[in-house]
Amino acid sequence: MSVSDSMTPFERRASIGLASIYGLRMLGLFIILPIFALYAEDLPGGKSHFLIGVALGAYGLTQAILQIPAGWLSDRYGRKPIIIVGLLLFAAGSFIAASADDIYWIIAGRVIQGAGAINAAVMALTADLTREEHRTKAMALIGITIGITFSISMVLSPILYKFIGMSGIFTLTGVLAFVSIAMVLWFIPNPAITRFHSDTEANTSKLKDVLRNKDLLRMDFGVFTLHAILMSVFMQVPFILRADGLDIHHQWVVYLPVMLIAFGLMIPPILIAEKQAKMKQVFMASIGVAALAQLGILFLQDSVWGVAISLLVFFTAFNVLEATQPSIVSKIAPLDAKGTAMGVFSSVQFLGAFFGSAMGGLLMQVYGGNAVLIFAVFMLMLWLFVASSMQPPKPLMTKMYHLREMSEEDARTLKQSLAQLRGVGEVLIVASEQIACLKVEISGFDEDGVEYLVKGASDVSE
Repeated sequence: MSVSDSMTPFERRASIGLASIYGLRMLGLFIILPIFALYAEDLPGGKSHFLIGVALGAYGLTQAILQIPAGWLSDRYGRKPIIIVGLLLFAAGSFIAASADDIYWIIAGRVIQGAGAINAAVMALTADLTREEHRTKAMALIGITIGITFSISMVLSPILYKFIGMSGIFTLTGVLAFVSIAMVLWFIPNPAITRFHSDTEANTSKLKDVLRNKDLLRMDFGVFTLHAILMSVFMQVPFILRADGLDIHHQWVVYLPVMLIAFGLMIPPILIAEKQAKMKQVFMASIGVAALAQLGILFLQDSVWGVAISLLVFFTAFNVLEATQPSIVSKIAPLDAKGTAMGVFSSVQFLGAFFGSAMGGLLMQVYGGNAVLIFAVFMLMLWLFVASSMQPPKPLMTKMYHLREMSEEDARTLKQSLAQLRGVGEVLIVASEQIACLKVEISGFDEDGVEYLVKGASDVSE
């Protein structure tokens, strides 16, 4: 029996709602990035750039530590309860930061914000509420929402600060957390069944395999570096723009065109990487371009135009890397460890955010602002060296099929038959989840043969 190529209204509602919740929460984390360093220097304790950096990135530390455990707790106690608890923690941290009168209480608030680590639980609930053939679409919607949220945050931040101040921004993020809770309770459907999903959730039995995989470790180092550099940028660039004559209220005139143009410029490289199987070439080039952009900020920092163009180059490269890295991880991770690999990847990303902001603050305090940019160039060149030995990812895509109920023996037989078909690189059959997951060549795999073998399976979706 085939299924529709389109999502059902139930699936669309779930996907849009969960993407919105994810986006609102990330908005609360992103929105202070362009303005916080300038604001915090006038707080008690704010003369320490190191403490400013710790406050800016503190959410990343608790997020990195708690994200995977929160996903496991959602398997045991349910997705919605864990998401609601996480959003309550995020709201509490936001209100603590809003009422803070020194840098130390803001650090406490940011730590608590990060403790509301709902990412893994949201992904698991998305998997519960969507059929296998549409799960990739739902996950892609969440990914797009994060990218749009980040861009919006960069522009809205200075404007909101002008009208409601930093306390108002923190209060707003707390209110948005309660809006998200209301969506969880009354808009997001309840799953018919909650179960473990190997493609979206971390499995303790696969952690050792993931941590021993050299190519996955290279990707982990890469996302750590990318987000460390991102946070270090916002420890230095706001001060540069202020020195160039743009106060905190007007820096949006740089971020708005930069974000809009960079969003468009990233599309051609991504298409070349995916469609022409040039993933490694585009990946390596983007790292090099990001390093050149940091040098541009360093040497052109006395010119608003110079800084703006350098930021445009950096965020174009950043967007390409941000989009291609998860794709590479999914291509190189074994199918039975994909959820674990993505969980580790995401946790390391948040750890990088903490490291980058704290290190950026420390370098500013001890050596001055230029040291932050030199640090960024060094990290990017180190990443370029690490990535150079990466095996080019094969031009594969993942296909998921819904299976009828079957025994473990039937599942093994089906796996053996599927593995022999043309263009099929890897097969995972999980009888308990009633799914077949295949890595297949982008063009030339025997799709008709797969569908014939998976009798009664649903239509497929990339």
